Amino acid sequence: MTLIDTHCHLYLDEFAEDRQQVMERAAAQGVERFYLPAIDSTVLDSILQMEKDFPGKCLAMIGLHPCSVKDNYTTELLLAEQQLSARRFAAIGETGLDFYWDKTFVAQQYDAFKKQIAWAKEYSIPVVIHSRQSTQECIDIIRALYDERLTGIFHCFGGSLEEARQISSLGFYMGIGGVVTYKNSGLAAVIEQLPLDNIVLETDAPYLTPAPLRGKRNESAYLAYVVQKIADIKKMRVEEVAAITSLNAEKVFKFSS
Repeated sequence: MTLIDTHCHLYLDEFAEDRQQVMERAAAQGVERFYLPAIDSTVLDSILQMEKDFPGKCLAMIGLHPCSVKDNYTTELLLAEQQLSARRFAAIGETGLDFYWDKTFVAQQYDAFKKQIAWAKEYSIPVVIHSRQSTQECIDIIRALYDERLTGIFHCFGGSLEEARQISSLGFYMGIGGVVTYKNSGLAAVIEQLPLDNIVLETDAPYLTPAPLRGKRNESAYLAYVVQKIADIKKMRVEEVAAITSLNAEKVFKFSS
């Protein structure tokens, strides 16, 4: 069984003491590839070091997280764009909108998101979207800016069935992680009604640890809980879910694989 963690922050300090062991535990569960989303310029060196330490397994993204959009966001975007012009990245991300934590810089979030979508199209790489309490707004922007060069993932999807269908109709994918194992999330009911054609797996490690380990640090090995939950929901074999979602990940990241 081969699994792909399409979104994990394994470069963060939470893994400083046992990163090698984290990677080994993931490999033991069949996780063979790890996509590392950026937050801002402060984490880039750590991301690129992981890519060097685990060649062919860890792949770097470049981008500005909406929660990192502050007064200096234009400088951050310039730094990211300089990196993007200098080397190949697996994706733009994570970018998007976040209306949960802080709405001080909403206009700037929109501007940063649109600029990063333009990069994704220019470099023909996917865009990885953070859409906390802003799923429909992110869908609307993608639809307005859409052309055949644009694809990507709605990371940590937690929206409605109607939003899921809109995302699929645009040829985008939904990243499903530990939230699907939470009883009150409502995500299981949505997944039950969706084909797996536009679903990829993720952990968002060290965040959003799946049940029954909720409250502990998340890591890529715990993708096993996510694939098992989806298999239970869809009444499919775990191996079949793994195969379909891994193929989907290969499709969306086709330019970097």
